[in-house]
Amino acid sequence: MIVVILLLLEILGCNDIEVQNEISLWSSSTQLKMFVDEVQDVPKLYGYKVVHGRLVPNSLTIGMFQITWKFHRDLPPTQVFAYGTSIKKATIPGPTIEAHYGIDTYITWQNHLPSKHILPWDRTIPTAIPPNQEGVPTVVHLHGGIDEPESDGHADAWFTNGFKQRGPHWTKKTYHYHNKQQPGNAWYHDHAMGLTRVNLLAGLAGSYIIRHPQVEDSLGLPYGDEFDKVLVVCDKDFYRNGSIFLNSTGNNPDIHPEWQPEYFGSVIIVNGKAWPYMKVERRKYRFRIINTSNARYYGFYLTNRLPFIHIGSDSAYLDRPITTNHTLLAPSEIADLIIDFSKSQSSFAVLANDAPYPFPSGNSVNDANSKVMKFIIKDKNVDDPTHIPPTLIKYPPPDLSSVSQTRYIAMYEYSGPSDRPTHLYINALSFEAPVTETPKVGSTEIWYVINLTEDNHPFHIHLGLFLVLEQTQLLDFDTFKECMVKMNDAVKCNVHLHAQGNNLAVQDYESGWKNVFKMSPFYMTKILVKFSYIHSNESYPFDATKEPGYIYHCHILEHEDNVMMRPMKLVK
Repeated sequence: MIVVILLLLEILGCNDIEVQNEISLWSSSTQLKMFVDEVQDVPKLYGYKVVHGRLVPNSLTIGMFQITWKFHRDLPPTQVFAYGTSIKKATIPGPTIEAHYGIDTYITWQNHLPSKHILPWDRTIPTAIPPNQEGVPTVVHLHGGIDEPESDGHADAWFTNGFKQRGPHWTKKTYHYHNKQQPGNAWYHDHAMGLTRVNLLAGLAGSYIIRHPQVEDSLGLPYGDEFDKVLVVCDKDFYRNGSIFLNSTGNNPDIHPEWQPEYFGSVIIVNGKAWPYMKVERRKYRFRIINTSNARYYGFYLTNRLPFIHIGSDSAYLDRPITTNHTLLAPSEIADLIIDFSKSQSSFAVLANDAPYPFPSGNSVNDANSKVMKFIIKDKNVDDPTHIPPTLIKYPPPDLSSVSQTRYIAMYEYSGPSDRPTHLYINALSFEAPVTETPKVGSTEIWYVINLTEDNHPFHIHLGLFLVLEQTQLLDFDTFKECMVKMNDAVKCNVHLHAQGNNLAVQDYESGWKNVFKMSPFYMTKILVKFSYIHSNESYPFDATKEPGYIYHCHILEHEDNVMMRPMKLVK
């Protein structure tokens, strides 16, 4: 019957892939069996090379290609967008780029994508639209990188296949990554205006590691490709034919035909495989876990009750190891942790998830999205030369007396007649409104981030690193919000008189330098933002005041796209 319908659609000229897929949509993605595919090792590229025994800068060319990918043994190949040095080497996720502290890396990002997107694309939200209406705009942001504005991946610096169409803030073909920041983890992903959610869902993400052997080797942590693993985690749903499902009807279709406020898939993907398994020795492993989901938070825990030993958060090491049994990771956050499988009393452990969606007050997890991956633990203990030192990397403590500016950043959500979200703003301003945040290069500022919505928002600042100082509940919230909606001025609305409620403790594993933090609803979060390196007194080796500047935003991708995002311009 389906074949007959499809033939009829083709005769009528209606053989659009989305229509075909709707006919063959699986009733439930949980029909896929868990833990049947082994987790794959992500290919690696080096951002440096060795010449006559010396490390020197390297130049890479990495493209974006449309390929097919097998997410699961029983799922047909899926059309995806993927990063790679060629169409044959493109992978989900993209290759891990390993950089070396102090050695520059140059990457030419090339767009080889087709004229039409593989997913629905809502053009009623602020979006990169090529003048000729053809091509998939992309631009690469190194999340956690401290680099020049021209190489930061500004949302309006997008380009299409062959650089034929370019955004209003496009800068250059080859990006320069200086790698002079602290050692740690970053990740690269698409950041095109209004398309981040669909381009990442299509597959455009990969990891980036900055190593500093002089600092890190003496720590004695697990090392080498076998015991130091990147785990890129996300969620998707699929049609029966293997293609990615994205609801093509918006929650306010009369306003936005396709935009939804969040995307949640029931299939959890790790390194390009659905609910994979990994065989491990009875010893310590290091896992750099990156949450690349559009909107899903993960409350990670191990079913055999082994603890996580945190050594880093986002792009920086902690000053000491922190042990937890549960770890909450928001979209775009990175947890750098160690699991010691020699302590296990069982032969396997499932990495599980208990975070509601949307977080924090949404649906409870189900049998599908409560499982992430499975560790199969071998029987015999093995020699393990690694250890976890009591002290990791201590950075100079923040000097509160050096704070030069205090800012108030308010997060708003707007609804239509149906009381469903239509768009989100920061400080009640669109992205196109003139820049209001102009930090000085080398300065330290206090930002009070005020969440006026019911959602938790992962707040990300490009370039700047920050420490979370306190989280305070806003009392008489409705009165305060009513004032903010009218005046959009936290000081005139007496925010500090309302911020007298409960103090929410900052988790120890999030007490270090961050580039993303979870902003709790109905709370004001005080952060100290540093616009200079945290490990030295050196100034940036680039001009951070140049165009097109930087950005800060919510990292729930549907919120970022529509458009909880603002420009930021550094000044001298």
